[in-house]
Amino acid sequence: MGLFVLLIVAGGAGGLAGSIVGAAAGKGAILIGGLLGGLIASPGAAYLAARLHWIEPSEATSTALGAALGFLAAAIVAVNTLSSPVGPIMSTLLIGTGGLVGRRLHARSDR
Repeated sequence: MGLFVLLIVAGGAGGLAGSIVGAAAGKGAILIGGLLGGLIASPGAAYLAARLHWIEPSEATSTALGAALGFLAAAIVAVNTLSSPVGPIMSTLLIGTGGLVGRRLHARSDR
C-alpha cells in the first residue's frame, strides 16, 4: 500500500512542479513541463522505494518503468477529462497501478 501511495504522490507532485516550471516558459510549456516532471518523479519514487527497502533493488527498474508508463496513461486521461475534476484526480491511480504491474511482471520473470 505504501508503494502505491508513494508512486501516486510522487507522480502527481512531479507533474505539478513541472507544470509550474513550464508555466514560466509560456503557456505551451505547461504541458511539456508537467510531462517531464512526472516522468522524472514517478520512476524516481520507485528507486526511492528500493533505497528505503520497500521493494527489492532488482525490482526497482521494472517498477520505475511501470510507473512511467502509468504516468503517461494518466496524463492522457487527465488531458482528455479536464472538464471535470474527477478524471484528472482519478487518473493518478494509473501511476501506482503501473508501478505495481511492473513490479509484478518482474516477479513473474524471476520464476
